[in-house]
Amino acid sequence: MATAPDSQISVERDGHVGVVTFSRPPQNYFDGASVEGLLSAFRELEADRQCRAIVLRAEGKTFCAGAQFGSDGNGVDADVAMRIYRSAIALFEVSKPVIAAVQGPAIGGGLGVALVADFRVASDTAWFSANFARLGVHSGFGISATLPRVVGLQAASLMLQTGRRLSAEEANRIGLVEKVVPQAALDDEAIALAGEIASGAPIAVQSMRQTLLGDRATLVRQAIEREIAEQRIHFQTDDFREGIKAAHERRPPVFTGR
Repeated sequence: MATAPDSQISVERDGHVGVVTFSRPPQNYFDGASVEGLLSAFRELEADRQCRAIVLRAEGKTFCAGAQFGSDGNGVDADVAMRIYRSAIALFEVSKPVIAAVQGPAIGGGLGVALVADFRVASDTAWFSANFARLGVHSGFGISATLPRVVGLQAASLMLQTGRRLSAEEANRIGLVEKVVPQAALDDEAIALAGEIASGAPIAVQSMRQTLLGDRATLVRQAIEREIAEQRIHFQTDDFREGIKAAHERRPPVFTGR
């Protein structure tokens, strides 16, 4: 096992498959260091000619709960968010196929992390939420570009405007995940899918992937520019402070439009 510069990230090899594990318990919130660590791990595998596909997984009960805010939302720094997003953009520029093994909740920016992958295999205990409207803030991590490409504009709009929670089966029905499996089988299933892809001719696979993805990284970059511009405004609102406070207090938010 190799360890990326960020100790929260580890890298293993399974034949032609690289396995990147994110571990920041208990909720696997990301920060600048962890996203940089993911990028470092992806680049390590990008440079490894023996690696033909990447599995992205997380330890614990939660895949990723997104960015961590204080209990009242005060002091949120949009410039820090922008630095995180710049590393996120680079994740979308990796040329090798990525499969996410989603073992638990993928929430907000954590859904954005799962959308870095080409394919998602979910456990039957996983669930997904683009919960930004429930926090009083614009979506981030490039989700405005990536989510509609995966599930379509209507389904993406419904997820974003309601912030509703989707079970693994519901996510499978709209195409957000490719397969739902029992928790115990998740890693094996994700590695098996990556191995199936890795058994193909790597030059052809990567070339077709690039043809299909087209300008995704550019679209993510453009989306992030707008997302962060909107977030700068929303971070100053009463609704954002109420949304964060309500989330910490585990109650429905009461928004005022201010």
